Amino acid sequence: MARIRIGRRSYTVPGSKPVRIASGVLLVLMGILGFLPILGFWMIPLGLLLLSVDSWRIRRMRRRFEVWYGRRKRAKAAQKRAQGASGEVA
Repeated sequence: MARIRIGRRSYTVPGSKPVRIASGVLLVLMGILGFLPILGFWMIPLGLLLLSVDSWRIRRMRRRFEVWYGRRKRAKAAQKRAQGASGEVA
């Protein structure tokens, strides 16, 4: 079984490569129709996440996003700690 790790959590995905690719493409295509009532734009990132298991290009984009988000999160936490230590009220 293939797994996707996001932060500290790990999720299983279908073990078959063709099933993963078909599911990912289907989710992205259906997500494009997110303005329709049942479908949603949330399907696009989920489909890209599923495709990132098998595609090095999408995996690279996902990894860059994870690194960017982690740095941003640490910077905001450091900024919050600095504001709390100085006693400032926003």
